[in-house]
Amino acid sequence: MQSFDQDTAAADNYKGVWDGRLGFGSKAALLVVDFMQGYIKPESPLYAPGVVEAVARMPALLACARDTGTPVIHTNILYQAPDQRDGGIWVKKAPVMRAMVPGSPYVEFCQEVVPQDDELVITKQYASAFFGTSLASTLVAMGVDTLIVVGCSTSGCIRATAVDGVQHGFRMMVVRECVGDRHPAPHEANLFDIDSKYGDVVSLKETLEHLQQA
Repeated sequence: MQSFDQDTAAADNYKGVWDGRLGFGSKAALLVVDFMQGYIKPESPLYAPGVVEAVARMPALLACARDTGTPVIHTNILYQAPDQRDGGIWVKKAPVMRAMVPGSPYVEFCQEVVPQDDELVITKQYASAFFGTSLASTLVAMGVDTLIVVGCSTSGCIRATAVDGVQHGFRMMVVRECVGDRHPAPHEANLFDIDSKYGDVVSLKETLEHLQQA
């Protein structure tokens, strides 16, 4: 049995075991996960500096997707006031999410990623964009086999979506520069896990080049 050396870097420990690559498939869609004002407003309890940085990098990717005819799907989080009962146990574990209710400025999309009229918006109540939504069947109907994922937060909705996505049979491609979190430690740890086991973490440059060549 292989011994564990605590001083060995995680990447070296995983090498040859958890370092497979999926690559882009034949048809991609861009999934923009929860880029909402609640994550970029400093006064919000959900405020995450890493999300502010990720949102700022989105215009080029969105423009490329739209110019190349790549389907763009957005998600948002919305609970019914006053008790957010549709959030179930999730809002009991994470009561900070109770702020995401109709009429709150926190539920508005960030200006840089406002959906166009012809772009689908899927409302979710839990972390994964697949859980309790029509996302998987919509992608299948569109012939999509690759989901390019951006949004927030890396350790929450992005990771959960990547896990569910690969289990639904999609190639999950997470764009490093376009996902963000509250703190760099969980951000980097979850990118490492996603890249190791659930999808490919890819650069913005690589993603743009793929879409332009597809």
